[in-house]
Amino acid sequence: MKSHQTTQTMKPATAAKKLGVYLEATPAEFQEGVVSRAELNALQADPPEWLRDLRRDGPHPRPVVAAKLGTSIAGLARGGITEPLTTEQIDALKAERPEWLEKERATQAEVRKEAARIKEKKAEKAEKAERADQPGPPRS
Repeated sequence: MKSHQTTQTMKPATAAKKLGVYLEATPAEFQEGVVSRAELNALQADPPEWLRDLRRDGPHPRPVVAAKLGTSIAGLARGGITEPLTTEQIDALKAERPEWLEKERATQAEVRKEAARIKEKKAEKAEKAERADQPGPPRS
């Protein structure tokens, strides 16, 4: 019995998410087709002009906007940002420094600090457990 590998494909929305671009801003042929894993890898390795432009100028999807502003997606929503933003709009928000953005950045910083603390605590626990599993010196 001979097995043949089928080409793995994904919906344009999935490919756009993996590329970090806003689907509605991509060319029609990208939105209407399916993207193979090989095509996605090619787009990532050697992005065409339209992809470079989108990544540079936007409009950017919410996860990218949140990352560029140093906040969470939920923080964007609390701040009233529900639509994709261009790089220019993101830079303007950074310059304006509205109160909601400063508050959300502070919240995000606390979340990161807490995540780091928990990670460190788990690592310490794992290290203690590992030492407890090690046999000690032989007793006489």
